[in-house]
Amino acid sequence: MSWLYDLAYLFGGAFLSNAVPHFVSGAMGRPFQSPFAKPPGEGLSSSTVNVVWGFANLVIGYLLLAHVGSFDIRAADQAGAVGLGVLVMGLVSARGFGRFHGGNSPTGA
Repeated sequence: MSWLYDLAYLFGGAFLSNAVPHFVSGAMGRPFQSPFAKPPGEGLSSSTVNVVWGFANLVIGYLLLAHVGSFDIRAADQAGAVGLGVLVMGLVSARGFGRFHGGNSPTGA
């Protein structure tokens, strides 16, 4: 059963990581890609939609960490699962959003 908790913590980390670009972009008043845009994930959504989407990701991440099993930040397997979720989602986001914002092949100094 422990591996199911670790899987929940991995996804919790992924949701927490995904909350950051959406919430920050929205809070800065900038449009950003979201699943609600047309086409989904490629078009831009309003800053308000992104704040709400980022907050929803934050809540889901919290629920997965705080209400599945008994998460202990000092347990290496649990903290590692969260960290891996954050890292993998961060890399996926960097590649995906980099297509639209020039981050995959930066030019200049």
